[in-house]
Amino acid sequence: MFWTQIFAAACNKGQTFFGLPPWYQYVPTESYTPPGGVEQCRVLVDFTAHPRDILLVSFGIFDILLRIAGMIAVGYVIYGGFLYMTSQGEPDKTQKAKNTLLGAFIGLIIVLIAVPLVTFIGNSIGGKL
Repeated sequence: MFWTQIFAAACNKGQTFFGLPPWYQYVPTESYTPPGGVEQCRVLVDFTAHPRDILLVSFGIFDILLRIAGMIAVGYVIYGGFLYMTSQGEPDKTQKAKNTLLGAFIGLIIVLIAVPLVTFIGNSIGGKL
């Protein structure tokens, strides 16, 4: 079996870094302590025996990318608001700011729908198969 080790205090899948889940969020893990060592987290990935592991790792990476897209969308909302405030009533600048805000809000809505959907599917596949 192919496996990777992650040196951490424990296998805490709920732990995030800036709101980003670990890539192994949906993959089976186990905690163990080697002789004379520190507790480690072993991520059990076997692409040949369990092809679903490729899918689970893909869902984990896709979840991270969606959350990054959400952060970028929030940044564009702030940027669009700044453009709107500094447009000084000029029609071209105001329209550009409105278009930026509209695109940012559409992207944010897509992310807010997609993240729970990916999480639900990843947890369903990871837990049942």
